Amino acid sequence: MPSARSFTRAELESFRDREVPDLLPGPDGPALRLLFVGINPGLWTAATQTHFAHPGNRFYPALLRAGVIERPIDPAAGMTEDDRDHLRARGIGITNVVRRATAKASELTAEEYRAGGVQLVETVRRARPRVVAVAGITAYRAAFGLPKAVPGRQPEPMADAELWVVPNPSGLNAHETVASLAEAYAAPARAAGVLTG
Repeated sequence: MPSARSFTRAELESFRDREVPDLLPGPDGPALRLLFVGINPGLWTAATQTHFAHPGNRFYPALLRAGVIERPIDPAAGMTEDDRDHLRARGIGITNVVRRATAKASELTAEEYRAGGVQLVETVRRARPRVVAVAGITAYRAAFGLPKAVPGRQPEPMADAELWVVPNPSGLNAHETVASLAEAYAAPARAAGVLTG
């Protein structure tokens, strides 16, 4: 396991505008059942090349509590290949609406969201997950021009995949807890067949 990392503000700033590769199964890997979609990479995520990597992010603790993953993943120093393989073996993938890393999602433009929505639909067409779960209602509304969309299962699919909008796990989303996130993430995981209980 990688040792814990810390970054200076200047080190993190050097990763601004970088991209983080999608975590998707390979051509011979298990089928993609559930694709989680973040808003865009934060600077810590870009620095470690690992989705949802900031130490204050509750994504992986919520997945573990929900039973979506079967062992702890601490991505703050960067995910190990074993961690990535565990997610892929469970049929889980991760991508973002916007690929450019920023310190805050509020730095993204309306045009970036719209272009990211188009790109996301293409990714879903290509990767063919059973279920897509977008983590962040504000990003979903902005990317798809749906200002009245509400969290939960969406009425229309995305490129043949069942579509859900779930809460953003960032520590900045203060009214959510690991427990509430776990409950929200369990629903699309059940729909995807990742969870059976």
